[in-house]
Amino acid sequence: MIVKLPAYAWYGDYEISIELPDNWEVNIFKMKGHNAPRLTEDQISEKLGKPINSEPLHELAMNKKECVIIVDDLTRPTKAYQLIPHVLKELHEGGIKDENIRFVMAIGAHHWMRLDDIKKKLGDEIPEKYNVFNHNVFENHVFLGKTSNGTPIHINKEVMKCDLKIGIGCIIPHLSFGYGGGGKIILPGVSSIDTIAYNHSQIKKGIGVGCIEENLRRLDAEEAARMAGLDFVVNALVNPNRDCCELVCGDPIVAHREGVKIAKKHYITETVDADIVIVNGYPMENEAYKVFDIANRSLKDGGDLIVLIHTPEGQRGHYYGGRFGTDYGGRGWRVGLYVEKLNKVDKFYVIAPHNSLVDHQYFGLNSRWFKSFEGALKELKLKYENKRVRVSIYPYAPIQISKDDASKL
Repeated sequence: MIVKLPAYAWYGDYEISIELPDNWEVNIFKMKGHNAPRLTEDQISEKLGKPINSEPLHELAMNKKECVIIVDDLTRPTKAYQLIPHVLKELHEGGIKDENIRFVMAIGAHHWMRLDDIKKKLGDEIPEKYNVFNHNVFENHVFLGKTSNGTPIHINKEVMKCDLKIGIGCIIPHLSFGYGGGGKIILPGVSSIDTIAYNHSQIKKGIGVGCIEENLRRLDAEEAARMAGLDFVVNALVNPNRDCCELVCGDPIVAHREGVKIAKKHYITETVDADIVIVNGYPMENEAYKVFDIANRSLKDGGDLIVLIHTPEGQRGHYYGGRFGTDYGGRGWRVGLYVEKLNKVDKFYVIAPHNSLVDHQYFGLNSRWFKSFEGALKELKLKYENKRVRVSIYPYAPIQISKDDASKL
């Protein structure tokens, strides 16, 4: 049986094929919103013009002097270039001139974005016409005080110079903040390393995929967004092609909550216990550890896991959680940091044609790495020779959420 899967997000977005034995029971589980079409230009304009719990963007822009548009990075599937022209049109209608608009890339503690990275996210023309700045996690911040949880809030200086602040990102399942989008564009997006470290290490109550209302880490980020004066968010939901298929705009918290209601239905995916679980890292192959939640929901005790990673950039650099030496890293680093949920797995394979030994730390010391699928398949054929085998495949695992997680508050 030949199965085709999407691969190489931001690097061509083309299909790969894997072949499985015909006598294995293979089930491919897609999210409910798999066939959701891309929004038309008119639909995007209409949704942007009817924000949730907010005045329209062109009205917010009136009498404002300086505007910053904060955009997520290539670790998120958002095709921001589909949304930016509509945001700029609103700003122009509100009287803000191009020379008073700048973009800040909300990379948080991730690595610097090069010009070609920025063009992939924003389009070719934006960095030619507007100033586009990378956030610097180590310096150039404004201190705003502490949240009710004690997090010291240091925010990007260029963001705080502006009296109109807009965030563009996406709402997708997230391992600790419940869902992406909303206030996360501020914390961790444009926060200092001290702010991120406190939020990520000290605030743990209620965190997890699908958790929102009692998730203190999420609530802490939203409090920080209010302190920073984030005015308006433009949050996409994406289909398997990474296209914007739904859009919520407006108040950073209220609009986000409405988006989460849609996300719970859109990304929900059936899970069935399987002997072998194959999770494809697309469309977040540079943060492929985000496949682990849906994988663990489907894996039998003692089952085997295969993670597919197809990206030439490897796993993203991370100044908080990344590794920077043989036995040390950022403040939040430890070996196997992201694999703690994988408590059922026997054999753990990672298929990565673009293999980097340093990246192995994200997947634990027991992971076995191959440059092609055939290497892992050969071993599994021997293990399951003359046995019935059930295989579950999740074609875009980082944005797929189980029914159990989707039901959380």
